[in-house]
Amino acid sequence: MGQRGEPRRVQQPYDAELGAAVARAQEGDEVAFAAAYRIVQPGLLGYLRGIVGDDAEDVASDAWLEIARDLGRFRGDGAGFRGWTATIARHRALDHLRRLRVRPRGTTLEQDALNLPDRHSTQDEALESLSTEYALELVAGLPRDQAEAVLLRVVVGLDGPAAARVLGKRPGAVRTSAHRGLKRLARQLGVAGVTDEESRTLGESG
Repeated sequence: MGQRGEPRRVQQPYDAELGAAVARAQEGDEVAFAAAYRIVQPGLLGYLRGIVGDDAEDVASDAWLEIARDLGRFRGDGAGFRGWTATIARHRALDHLRRLRVRPRGTTLEQDALNLPDRHSTQDEALESLSTEYALELVAGLPRDQAEAVLLRVVVGLDGPAAARVLGKRPGAVRTSAHRGLKRLARQLGVAGVTDEESRTLGESG
């Protein structure tokens, strides 16, 4: 976290490798494209499962066809590529839902200020638990705005501003949705100490 109110961009350990792979793939290296796919696909699939459930594999396939087609237009690094692919995947997921005549739930504009417990260990424990299939099922049961915010932040690994760009919302609204979703998940997963007291503003530390 930088100065107060200035989010620190979230970098994943594999982002340098991902950025290099994407650059080579843009030059026509099919092996590099496969490497980028292997890095991005698990998080992307987890995100899509939270939106379209059992149809995630099919939607992901459609998304990757578009990603491959438009790869030459992408400009950015590994972290940027994660956000770009998540945006494409979300568009394909919403198209899929429309075809099924299932409308995504509307969201309510919420306050920008978002509070989390002073001790970050509670949040960390909840996030670590999200690696389980059971936790992903719980995420899918959240209101859609909360589920997408949590999945983008935790599963895809985007920072707040990047997640906001994917969702077409203000960063503050996404942070609020992520907090509410994590708070609910923490209760369901049995993580103690989740309260609104002795709180601080959620940063972009991942």
